[in-house]
Amino acid sequence: MRYIFKTSYDQDIRLAKHGGQVFWYGLLCVFLLAAPWVIDEYWLAQLTFVLIYGVVGLGLMLLAGFTGQFSIGHAAFLGTGAYTQGVLTNLGVPFPLALVAAAALSAGVGVVVALPALRVKGIYLGIATLSFGFIVEEVFARWESVTGGNAGLHVKSPQLFGWSLGSGDGFYFLCLLVAVLSTLGILNLLRSPTGRAFVAIRDSEISAQSMGIHLARYKTMSFAISAALAGLGGALYAHKLSFISPDQFNILQSIDLLLMVVIGGLGSVHGAFLGAIFLIAMPQLISMGKDWLPAVIGQAPGLQGFVYGVVLIVFVLFEPLGLYGRWLKVRTYLQLFPFYRKGLFKRQKSFTKSDRLR
Repeated sequence: MRYIFKTSYDQDIRLAKHGGQVFWYGLLCVFLLAAPWVIDEYWLAQLTFVLIYGVVGLGLMLLAGFTGQFSIGHAAFLGTGAYTQGVLTNLGVPFPLALVAAAALSAGVGVVVALPALRVKGIYLGIATLSFGFIVEEVFARWESVTGGNAGLHVKSPQLFGWSLGSGDGFYFLCLLVAVLSTLGILNLLRSPTGRAFVAIRDSEISAQSMGIHLARYKTMSFAISAALAGLGGALYAHKLSFISPDQFNILQSIDLLLMVVIGGLGSVHGAFLGAIFLIAMPQLISMGKDWLPAVIGQAPGLQGFVYGVVLIVFVLFEPLGLYGRWLKVRTYLQLFPFYRKGLFKRQKSFTKSDRLR
């Protein structure tokens, strides 16, 4: 088992805690850079979707996992970024400016949603964001002069400094760059005073307020940053599909995004990408498993939704820390073997009086 003896504050806030992390993350970077020459075109496209959903998952993870504010209408921010990118790109606006505008407009919409939502929390906040998602979807469908309505909107291939990024390899590297920068930005934000304020609000709003943290300001900031990342992912999503329509940003998409961060592991940056891998890989696994099932079950229209529901129930009941939490347990077991204690990760069942005020 590795013991880390910290002798300076700089060592405490370092992103890579030890040489093992440097090695494994470096190996991951090498694989991602070499992916276009290592895997075929289909799996490269799936990896691109993982990176796009990972960016969106980082935003939702910041809001739900680190600030404790759940959103069931996050597809609205995804759609706002996608339609902003599509409209501006079709008008001839340079790709970098359109990308920034998509993130900025989504952040503005996030602020608009956050202001009335500050008065509610828990299930009521979920209902408020769900209602907002229905409103935005209806706007996409009715504003035909801009969005194309239910007929959809074709999006041109991105152009960057005269280079076309419509090909698989070029667009993959663009998504990889955005995902890496977004991840580094979130990691640095979380170790800053602002990120620590987010975590304090998640743990106990009363305690955070007593320590001088302005709840309204930091909740609004969390909504804005989360919506900006969702808009950024939506812009890339629009270019990847080359065609967008209102039904792609409905309540089912919002549930998929929430499912992604819950199964990946709330409260961890790794969980956003693990959840994205699950979200992309699960339909593939279901399609491959249909051949081994009876025709009555394999051809059932609601099979994918049923499997998603079962998986979510299993994780909530037996592994609330998600995929990343399961990995932490496996790693700890291997490090402590044969001295691993079964109840090491058991959830606490007794709470103090102050905890019940959360």
